[in-house]
Amino acid sequence: MHEERRFPPPEALAAAANVTEEAYARAEADREGFWAEQAERLDWGQKWDRVLDWDNPPFAKWFTGGTINAAVNCVDRHVTAGRGEKVAIHWVGEPEDDTRDITYAQLQDEVNRAANALTELGVAKGDRVAIYLPMIPEAVVTMLACARLGAPHTVVFGGFSADALASRIVDCGARVVVTADGGYRRGAPSALKPAVDEAVAKADGLVEHVVVVQRTGQEVAFDETRDLWWHELMGRQSPQHDAELHDAEHPLYVMYTSGTTGKPKGILHTTGGYLVGTAYSHWAVFDLKADTDVYWCTADIGWVTGHSYLVYGPLANGATQVLYEGTPDSPHKGRWWEIIEKYGVTIFYTAPTAIRTFMKWGNDIPAKFDLSSIRVLGSVGEPINPEAYVWYRSTIGGDRAPVVDTWWQTETGQIMITPMPGVTHAKPGSAMRPLPGIVADVVNDEGESVPDGSGGYLIIREPWPAMLRTVWGDDERYKDTYWSRWPGVYFAGDGAKKDEDGDIWVLGRVDDVMNVSGHRLSTTEIESALVSHPKVAEAAVVGATDETTGQAVCAFVILRESAGDGGDEIVAELRNHVAKEIGAIAKPRQVMIVPELPKTRSGKIMRRLLRDVAENREIGDVTTLADSSVMSLIQTGLSSGSED
Repeated sequence: MHEERRFPPPEALAAAANVTEEAYARAEADREGFWAEQAERLDWGQKWDRVLDWDNPPFAKWFTGGTINAAVNCVDRHVTAGRGEKVAIHWVGEPEDDTRDITYAQLQDEVNRAANALTELGVAKGDRVAIYLPMIPEAVVTMLACARLGAPHTVVFGGFSADALASRIVDCGARVVVTADGGYRRGAPSALKPAVDEAVAKADGLVEHVVVVQRTGQEVAFDETRDLWWHELMGRQSPQHDAELHDAEHPLYVMYTSGTTGKPKGILHTTGGYLVGTAYSHWAVFDLKADTDVYWCTADIGWVTGHSYLVYGPLANGATQVLYEGTPDSPHKGRWWEIIEKYGVTIFYTAPTAIRTFMKWGNDIPAKFDLSSIRVLGSVGEPINPEAYVWYRSTIGGDRAPVVDTWWQTETGQIMITPMPGVTHAKPGSAMRPLPGIVADVVNDEGESVPDGSGGYLIIREPWPAMLRTVWGDDERYKDTYWSRWPGVYFAGDGAKKDEDGDIWVLGRVDDVMNVSGHRLSTTEIESALVSHPKVAEAAVVGATDETTGQAVCAFVILRESAGDGGDEIVAELRNHVAKEIGAIAKPRQVMIVPELPKTRSGKIMRRLLRDVAENREIGDVTTLADSSVMSLIQTGLSSGSED
């Protein structure tokens, strides 16, 4: 990871940037004062008495005594300010010509009707609502309606199984589920309601109402005693609703993330601090100019990126944004670029896995579209390898748009480490430095800061506004999981290094570090080396048990379409390439040419499943994969090679 390339901020962008170097100094001099200043961006009922209560770590309270409503901040205040006719959401369905433009005034009407509808169903402040929807406007409307009522929502990604949905419904005690008959995926309706019916049956009578959006028109089983059609329920509601202001620490949502045990881990985010953190970071990191920008975050609503940078952050800032239902390759591989051209998207935020897929498809596809509107590019989900970064900046950003490579987590709620587009001389592959007001560090086993040029564990030293407050119903698990490694320090579970300049490179999960003959090797570093080869589109590396070396490097590689199908020569070429880039110790024992990699719908590679293949084990649970058939493709289509 020695990177010599530097990309300074574009002069015009830097001259008018929302954030300058001065913000870092101001935040460092008075961190709580800095966050109080950012909180003024929002509309509060009662102003807070105290910015931060850290009297009982690790349980933080932000803006104590303050009252606020997230839906009012995301919708009503823009209408009140005279911006009701501004487009909030350009919605694009997967079937072509299936589009809607929704203004802030229209969004307000819909959210108010939905709040009244949920009230009719008995939902009150503090009750939980489960949302299991495709990428349609009703998902945003339902989230905001819940926030308006003070009813914490738990959005479950529409690709999850009935078992996964049931476990989340039961864990948070949701009595109402909002779903759809289905959504469109790769040109065909994909059913959702059957999974809900199965999940509700497993929830032992907990769920009282299931509200069903009619999206695809496919036939669904309908229980008249429990199920209601969204359009019928909404049709009888008033577009007027008086919003209550909630305590700043009132729960906003629970989002489930994977844990080491089978029990789902419900990450709790509360209202005031979360909204401050997401609104500020969205405005700062993307240099948002709400009057002129068209913003598009491609994340699914079922992931934290969809919550923070598709719903709460952008709408709190009064942005105009794109919401797209489908996949990047339907009905053709240029679909995303076509949307950018049509709507004049200026800020584009997506995942490294998507970027590497586009690299694999070739430059000629985006070249057919006018992408000159783009002025800022963002990356999220996992560390972006330098070659994908440079391709993204050049091919999609026209060598003029800066790339903000953002590091954060479900637990952090907001972006924590990133280049700033108007400040940073960016390095491909580096997350660079913490945001103003964030105190991050890289430490050794004893919790001591490592010197520049060294690696260790990525930690956060001070509380931040959008931080998780606990694990739902399990304070001990919260403490044990995130705060037990070093006293008073949040440990993210990621490894990182500081380069010679002190900039941070995230190396991925600590459990994605291999120990080969006593040498600790980062899977990310080897993957970056592989992807730097001109024939490679994407790579995933795992450590497999080896009698001689403890662990051995096993690589799964997708070749670019121009490279052909691969063979022994390419395998040898790639093994030698890694040895040249990193050293002989990192030379893969095996390189397997595969058609696809197993990924979750958020774009994360499931290395656990690849480890099963590398160690010739039975494949584990594939329910969280976007496409569970990928593992069969890998097992039946492997072309592998190895040398001593």
